[in-house]
Amino acid sequence: MAGIGIIGGSGLYDIEGLTDIEKIRLDTPFGSPSDEFVRGKLEGKEIVFLPRHGKGHKILPSELNYRANIYGMKKLDVERIISVSAVGSLKEEIKPRDFLLPDQFVDRTNQARKTTFFGQGIVAHIGFAEPVCPVLSERLFQAGQKLGISIHPKGTYLNMEGPAFSTRAESNLYRSWGMDIIGMTNMPEARLAREAEICYVTLAMVTDYDCWRPAEETVSVDLIIQNMRKNIQNAKKLIKLAISGIPEGRDCLCANALRQAIVTSPEEITPEIKKRLDIIIGKYEL
Repeated sequence: MAGIGIIGGSGLYDIEGLTDIEKIRLDTPFGSPSDEFVRGKLEGKEIVFLPRHGKGHKILPSELNYRANIYGMKKLDVERIISVSAVGSLKEEIKPRDFLLPDQFVDRTNQARKTTFFGQGIVAHIGFAEPVCPVLSERLFQAGQKLGISIHPKGTYLNMEGPAFSTRAESNLYRSWGMDIIGMTNMPEARLAREAEICYVTLAMVTDYDCWRPAEETVSVDLIIQNMRKNIQNAKKLIKLAISGIPEGRDCLCANALRQAIVTSPEEITPEIKKRLDIIIGKYEL
């Protein structure tokens, strides 16, 4: 049975209630993932959990091996990923301790992160106009509503470089663009998950108002941790309810994202490339 992957961001380092737990440390053609994967059962579903920043939160956003993390999920037969992330709000109506399910991303990183499995002899261009899985997003939204949690069904996630937080000028610039929330990690994950034909959704936990709001306390690690602790229990409840209703089959575009995306002539794709990307491109028999 295909698994559901959960990537735990700041504050979410384990999933309570897992049974039949198995810890898996694996390597990939792209190096080592952030930590060992934890596989188990929750609500009758196979779950694969990975702490994004490693146990003890020791990896910077720009140091994360996003490719190894997503490749590892694919190798463990994960078909859907719920990415839990702490974010700042850029809108008055999106309050600290709310949840938001972004349906769009804007990338403001400096290419410090590797965001594609392709290159080095093979080229692919995925469609990415709709970067998250609408089916998975709707399921999480319904679960949040049923639990009475304040959850926003859509919005745009601005992926900044970090690790420092925004200057006030940057924060106001992003607001002028119409951005809704700001974080440091989810755009690379979303791109790679789409290349791997894995459904992806961000469950964003709002911890602060960034630094644009004059009346608000300036964003700090202490403020983020305080609000995150209040959010974590709701996040766990939301995930538990959401996964219980996720259907087995997939009829979304995520499942076949590479069908028309690989443009390299098959005769130019070497055995080495095919071996490296077998779990990504193997089904297309190039």
